[in-house]
Amino acid sequence: MTQPDLGAFDFTGLRATFVNCTLKRSPEPSNTQALVDISAGIMRKHGVEVDLVRAVDHDIATGVYVDMTEHGWDRDEWPTLFAGILDSDILVVAGPIWLGDNSSVTKRVIERLYAGSSMTNAAGQYVYYGKVGGAIITGNEDGIKHCSSNILYSLQHIGYSIPPAADAGWIGEAGPGPSYLDPGSGGPENEFTQRNTTFMTWNLMHLAALLKAAGGFPVGGNQRTEWDAGARFDYPNPEYR
Repeated sequence: MTQPDLGAFDFTGLRATFVNCTLKRSPEPSNTQALVDISAGIMRKHGVEVDLVRAVDHDIATGVYVDMTEHGWDRDEWPTLFAGILDSDILVVAGPIWLGDNSSVTKRVIERLYAGSSMTNAAGQYVYYGKVGGAIITGNEDGIKHCSSNILYSLQHIGYSIPPAADAGWIGEAGPGPSYLDPGSGGPENEFTQRNTTFMTWNLMHLAALLKAAGGFPVGGNQRTEWDAGARFDYPNPEYR
């Protein structure tokens, strides 16, 4: 089989945001960031504009509204971060495993993403329609698939499209042990992680490019504004027989 010329793929015009939900503030090294950097590097090589956000470095209020300063909080940097996410075609939520689950920072980011899910785009669809999502997980305990499934379910529920193989991660031996960046961990050399990170990155770019070229996710039977105005898109309703 002839291999495609990867250099022929130009994804210029796409924008991606990676939100690293590590518990470590900058400049402390983040194992999650190391894996994020690999995916981001592939994207940049092919023309994607990439923004990297370490969520814990920002004052993100707790809550499920777009701007929590309107609900009693003195400070909230989420609205600025949210604007960048809305301008992105690709969102990757990345984070560590703690006690077999996503970090508290990951949970907060998902909650704040959910806060904007009732907003609509120019076509009257939910605002995340036409965007694609992925997940990156690191740690030294079991739970990559559990944590990824939680993130990917949440993203698709609020409107993101999820391509095939949209998650990647690395875990060491169960229990206390070396993390991804630690000498001798085997993380950077792990072929399973290398493959999944690469496939995820390319599939995110491919699907984002397809959706962008199509003008977003197809309009038809999925416009919140039209539903609110009374349209029912062939849903069987005895009152309209």
